[in-house]
Amino acid sequence: MAFVASFLQYFIIMVLLAAIAVAGVFVGKKLRDRKDAKEAAASDVEK
Repeated sequence: MAFVASFLQYFIIMVLLAAIAVAGVFVGKKLRDRKDAKEAAASDVEK
């Protein structure tokens, strides 16, 4: 029983860390897209 409880605890931690990693990827992509759009707008103004 202790093994199952320990396994469940580590499984929950793994799921939480995976969710944080996925959220980080999406936030990073969103920030990068915003930066690229801002740079594209700035280069259009210069032309």
